[in-house]
Amino acid sequence: MDYQMLSKEISYILRHAPWEYELELDEEGWVDINQLLFSMHECKEWQKLSKWDLKLMIEKSDKQRHEILDGKIRALYGHSISQRIIKEPKIPPEILYHGTAKRFIQTIKKQGLLSQSRQYVHLSVHKDMAFRVGRRKDENPVVLLVKAKLAWKEGVSFYRGNDKVWLSDSIRVEYIKFQ
Repeated sequence: MDYQMLSKEISYILRHAPWEYELELDEEGWVDINQLLFSMHECKEWQKLSKWDLKLMIEKSDKQRHEILDGKIRALYGHSISQRIIKEPKIPPEILYHGTAKRFIQTIKKQGLLSQSRQYVHLSVHKDMAFRVGRRKDENPVVLLVKAKLAWKEGVSFYRGNDKVWLSDSIRVEYIKFQ
C-alpha cells in the first residue's frame, strides 16, 4: 500500500470534493469511516482498503493531515469546500510564521493575511516549515512573522490544525512583521 498516495487521495476527498464520493461531512468535517471505505472500494485501486490502512496512513504521515475518532475520519486543515468546517478556538503560541510568494507582499501589506480559496489562513509553528510552504509558489519565498499571542489577546481567533499548523480566519497587517 502506498500510504503517501492514500493520504493525498483522502485529503482530496475530505478537503476538496466529498461529493465526488457521495459523502457528506458534518459541521466539524467528520465522515463515517465505513461510508468512506464503501465509496473508495468502488475504485479498483482502493478495493482492498481497510480501516487498518487508514490508521497506518495517519501513523506513517509526518504531516498529520487527518485524524480518526469514534469510527469517523476528518482532514485537520486545508479545506476548500464551501461548507464551513467549525473549529474550536485555542490560545496560539507567541509567534507563528507564514510563507508566501514575493508577488503577494504588497497586497498583504494592504489587506493582511486572508484565507483566499481556503477556509482559514494557514500558519506554521516553525520558520523553516513556512519557508517550504512558501516555496510551492515562489522559489525564493518570503517568511512573515505573525504576532499570534498579541493578535489573540486583541480578539483574533486561532485554531489548532495540528502540532505544526495553526489556522486563523484572517490576520490584520498590524500583527505581521515583514522581514
